[in-house]
Amino acid sequence: MGSFLLYIVDGLLQLLALAIIISAVLSWLVAFDVINLRNRFVYNVARFLDAVTRPVLRPVQKIIPPIGGVDISPIIVLLILQGIRIYLLPLLFTPIINVLH
Repeated sequence: MGSFLLYIVDGLLQLLALAIIISAVLSWLVAFDVINLRNRFVYNVARFLDAVTRPVLRPVQKIIPPIGGVDISPIIVLLILQGIRIYLLPLLFTPIINVLH
């Protein structure tokens, strides 16, 4: 049961990291006028990604303002997510796995 929970939580963190990366790339494409938010599909994707990533990025954006007009909060959040996946999740779920076996 513990390994299943580890798999689910790890997968959700990976999806969040992917959403942050796609959101950052999409914002660059919109900023450089490669794609346009007047396209209904692009607009819906951008709104969805913003709704998913805003709760995670906003606290970091309050602490670290944009540097030279560049928002580095996605990089900071991705590093934190990787740290959680690599170091914290095994510590949290290893006792559960050992107790159940």
